[in-house]
Amino acid sequence: MSDSTLMAMAERFLSALKHCQLLQMRVAHADTQGMTLILPWSPAIVGNPQTGAVHGGALTTLMDTTCGMATLCALPQFEVCPTLDLRIDYMHTAEAGKDIYGHAQCYRVTRDVIFTRGSAYQDDPSQPICQVVGTFMRLGPQIKGGIRFGNSLKEGGA
Repeated sequence: MSDSTLMAMAERFLSALKHCQLLQMRVAHADTQGMTLILPWSPAIVGNPQTGAVHGGALTTLMDTTCGMATLCALPQFEVCPTLDLRIDYMHTAEAGKDIYGHAQCYRVTRDVIFTRGSAYQDDPSQPICQVVGTFMRLGPQIKGGIRFGNSLKEGGA
């Protein structure tokens, strides 16, 4: 799959997820090496109004989505791959007013499970806000997901 095809598929996948639309997440980069999403900073993602710290749920959503979408980078065709397990180790709080980047890659693909790892960061990937590992179940290409979900990903020839 070409990088442009993968990027288009990733953008369609993200646009099909209502909670990601509400958070205004967008795809920064997608290739065979992994997926990078952006969670724009906004007052809506603040968990502590006194400090401006980002809510852990917003970071969890970013990283679960990023790891799940990284499966697109490792598979020859789209498969619905629900989250089996997600572990997040928080390193420090996100700085208020700055976008957050989530990057993930698949490091092992088996017949039944895909293993991912990644991190969230702001200015410097070597200073992560959190590190994450996730496992995703392979349901196979015949499973289409929710109503119209699979078809929405195939629009445009992907």
